[in-house]
Amino acid sequence: MSRPRIAILGLHLEVNAFSPPTTRHDFQQQSWAEGEEITAQARAATSALPAEIPGFYARMDATGEWEPVPLILITAPPGGIMAPGIFPEFLEIIQTGLAAAGRIDGVYVASHGASRAAEEADTDGAVLQLLRDLLGPDVPIVGTLDLHCNVSDRQVELADLLIAYRTNPHVDMRERAAEAADALRRILETGERPETHFIRLPLTPPTVTLLTAEESPYADAIRAGVLAREEDPNLLGVSVTGGFVYTDIAKCGLCVWASARPGHVGAAVDVAERLSNDIWQQRAALSRSLTPIEEAVAAAVAVGTDTALPRLILADVADNPGGGGGGNTTALLAALHAAGARGVVFGVLVDPDLAAAAHAAGQGARIEAVANATPGPFAETFRATAHVRALSDGAGIGRRGTLAGRAFSIGPAALLELEGSGLLLAVGSLRRQLLDPAMLEILGVEVEAARTIVVKSRGHFRAGFDIYATPDRILEVDAPGLVSPVLSRFDFRGLPRPVYPLDAEASWG
Repeated sequence: MSRPRIAILGLHLEVNAFSPPTTRHDFQQQSWAEGEEITAQARAATSALPAEIPGFYARMDATGEWEPVPLILITAPPGGIMAPGIFPEFLEIIQTGLAAAGRIDGVYVASHGASRAAEEADTDGAVLQLLRDLLGPDVPIVGTLDLHCNVSDRQVELADLLIAYRTNPHVDMRERAAEAADALRRILETGERPETHFIRLPLTPPTVTLLTAEESPYADAIRAGVLAREEDPNLLGVSVTGGFVYTDIAKCGLCVWASARPGHVGAAVDVAERLSNDIWQQRAALSRSLTPIEEAVAAAVAVGTDTALPRLILADVADNPGGGGGGNTTALLAALHAAGARGVVFGVLVDPDLAAAAHAAGQGARIEAVANATPGPFAETFRATAHVRALSDGAGIGRRGTLAGRAFSIGPAALLELEGSGLLLAVGSLRRQLLDPAMLEILGVEVEAARTIVVKSRGHFRAGFDIYATPDRILEVDAPGLVSPVLSRFDFRGLPRPVYPLDAEASWG
């Protein structure tokens, strides 16, 4: 086929069912693109679209003629269940777009994989079902997924090939999209449809245990899957995904799947079962002890006093906006300020009212800074006298890790210096995790000069801030929040039970 017409669509939302609902405004603030706007952004120098989209376009452009048929691509920060009406509208736009598109030879679906809507729990399965209903069984569908996706049997049955990221922090989105592009071209040229073997384990490891640069059963399985594919040309893909337990639905859980050329599904079965068994046998290793606030603060005080000590990073993992946290809890902030820890940079506290107050007062002003004037879940009110050191519109371009080369915005932002401790507090208006130094540098922060950097992030900061601290100098703090790795603190209602580690008696074999 000389010039295939490829439909392109996607939904990026990681749903934490314990967070406030995700609204249409949340999508519009980050990205809601339809039709040719997708193509324009995909081929622009910088884009707010997920990196998979530019990656897919670049690979398709490099490998031959093709015609993109962009339908809709929407993204929102991780948050609660999609409010009523959003998902039906999304499906309707897909249906209308395909009806007007004419011939479609293939489909690329670039979705996160952990979304959930008021009307539908298995949103990703519903999207694939709609595509099959409209296009029939012969049009190949290839998708990419985040490592923190939740995968249903329906998705595996309906898609020809699903490809998950391999890195956490996620820095390989463009590569996986290129892999998807190559897979689509291969299917269209050969007519061979992959056969897949899929396994979901009764295992929901805390997300802090799923870093791929560390030695762990999870990281080992991903590396083993890559090696297996390199050694067997009949294997077309091997994915190992950790899932996102906070979505709280039936398809949550760690998943392993392998795809092979027709007639070679036995190879897929062998590798999927081997990797699954290895993970299950070592499941106890997928646990992590967090650092109590008191110990974290003591370490920060020590670093601020003794400059011979290496720099410290404190990760406020339970309030990670990248997992549905509010980015607004103040327990760690209050403790550091009270202890007078020196050389601390803290970011990004999400409080649009405080940011607005700083902008109204102006740079150089002395203000009574009030965070969470109206308290919320885990977000207690914090007060301190502060000086407004810098103001920004919050827009920038990422320079490292997951955000490298991508446009971002934390909304109207301010840098406050708290009297008494000298702590530098970066305040933003949009719920975004601190995962790139550029998010502080837009406020004039000299990150290199900090003795302790506090990040409201679970793990993606490691790819952005790795130049400032080695892994042994990163403490994951046991502070309160909507995305705490201590899963026993949540009232799960849709999660299938028993499941490890919540239920020690969970079994699989």
